[in-house]
Amino acid sequence: MGKINMGRAVLGGLLAGLVMNVSEFLLHAVVLGADGQKLMEDWNEKGFNVQPDPMMLAWLVLITFALGFLAVWTYAAIRPRFGAGPKTAICAGLAVWAMSFLYAGVYLYAGIVIYPAKLTWLPVFWGLMEVPLATVAGAWLYKE
Repeated sequence: MGKINMGRAVLGGLLAGLVMNVSEFLLHAVVLGADGQKLMEDWNEKGFNVQPDPMMLAWLVLITFALGFLAVWTYAAIRPRFGAGPKTAICAGLAVWAMSFLYAGVYLYAGIVIYPAKLTWLPVFWGLMEVPLATVAGAWLYKE
């Protein structure tokens, strides 16, 4: 088993992160935008004084690129055992999805329920398609 080609893992991770960031923008700005705005208005009416933080948006974009890298790195790590190709990339993407999106959804919803079900679970199921597809895109650039 060879070493992971980190240059290619970073390149593939950037592509996977770009795919995920575009997808997240579509989900949160277009599909769930009105629902998120309504939730913030409801919280502000209850006195929580919730304001969007532009710095947090920057962190979310960066962490999504990091998630893209981790997905491609996972693909590269399991590739010697499972073989190169989209099937392995989908497996890597599903593993990363479970450790990020699924975990976060269960964590948010299992505690004090402060988000409506739609704002909790739609992103989880959206990610079920997003992360494996982004991993396939990033894996396409990965070479040993």
